[in-house]
Amino acid sequence: MAKLFFRYAAMNAGKSTALLQVAHNYEERGHRVLIYTARVDDRFGEGFVTSRLGPQRQAATFDDTTDFRAEAARSPGVACILVDEAQFMTPAQVQTLHELAHLQNIPAICYGLRTDFRGELFPGSATLLALADEMDEMKTICDCGRKATMNMRVDANNRKVTEGAQVEIGGNSRYRSVCGRCFRSS
Repeated sequence: MAKLFFRYAAMNAGKSTALLQVAHNYEERGHRVLIYTARVDDRFGEGFVTSRLGPQRQAATFDDTTDFRAEAARSPGVACILVDEAQFMTPAQVQTLHELAHLQNIPAICYGLRTDFRGELFPGSATLLALADEMDEMKTICDCGRKATMNMRVDANNRKVTEGAQVEIGGNSRYRSVCGRCFRSS
């Protein structure tokens, strides 16, 4: 029986690398996968899943209008749906992936952030936490050496930002992966 998976972590934990590896494993065995990344995340160009280690792969993009049910129907024989930047999905899209896993036997493996720079859940992540059949926390470390669980937005002077829009695309120049202690004490 297929499942909905949520593999979450703070930034820089290797989520995109893991997704690329899973895609490779399926395809090496002759299976087709559908790979999606958020249209809003264009740090490496629109429609690319990119690892900080270097590997990159073209992917379909999703936004809040993407219908994963229709996408799967146009791809008969797909063995798995892989979603990078899953925190940007809508709750309805997560519901659809859950249905596809349980009613169409298509596993969906979603990789993303759990919380934003304020420590608040993204709507897509909240629904994934509620519906995922299996959840795995991927790990990375804080500068202090503890496990990083939070994403801290920083300004040009590397000072913590506490206000602003929930979504602001950026990499290491805008965000740091930190432990709860460093998140609260900064």
